[in-house]
Amino acid sequence: MKVELIAYTPEPEAVVAAAARLCYSDLGASEIRENLSPEEVRSFLEKLISIGHLSPLEHASFTFAIEGVSRALSHQLVRHRIASYSQKSQRYVDEENFEYITPPSIAADPDALELYRTKLEEIRAAYRQLARIVPREDARYILPNATETKLVCTFNARSLLNFFRLRCCRRAQWEIRELAHRMRQEVRQVAPTLFALAGPSCETEGICWEGKMTCGLAREVRRRGVPDHGRYNLGT
Repeated sequence: MKVELIAYTPEPEAVVAAAARLCYSDLGASEIRENLSPEEVRSFLEKLISIGHLSPLEHASFTFAIEGVSRALSHQLVRHRIASYSQKSQRYVDEENFEYITPPSIAADPDALELYRTKLEEIRAAYRQLARIVPREDARYILPNATETKLVCTFNARSLLNFFRLRCCRRAQWEIRELAHRMRQEVRQVAPTLFALAGPSCETEGICWEGKMTCGLAREVRRRGVPDHGRYNLGT
């Protein structure tokens, strides 16, 4: 899997802080931004997030290039609707020699791995035959969820916080959980305050809201203690 942050709003934290401060000021956003020191930006963002005033976060966007993931993952990813996606087309791109993603559970079992590879080779052969008989856009119907894909996606910061809350959770499937962790690592390098509390509630609040669907490890996380997030008021 390869995840790269290829574009983002310049000075995203200053933009969000200026947009939020505008709601309470007679000054324009440009003038507010010029007068905000880095310390004031951080302090204001911490307060903003701690009280749940998240709409200003929508003014900062982040664009990721993603490779080496499966179609199974991409089908989960696009369920996060407040985002924009561009994905490699199986209609126009020849998949005769498609790569595929192998789940760890299959890779760890020799019998399962042999069966998996055998069937995928059979699918490859069937695709090649079909693509010579029918249009490629119809031959693709035989391709599996394991088929490797590439895509570009753009999220605003508020939508990313929701994505990380759901997909960094232990209950998320392994592949999209890995993607979420890598995306979180990327954005924390350019907007550490915005994403200091990014993640599942067991990490950020010491509480699990999954009810009967919990992974059962929330108490362990709580025993380890809630991560130190500076001056953030977690409300716990």
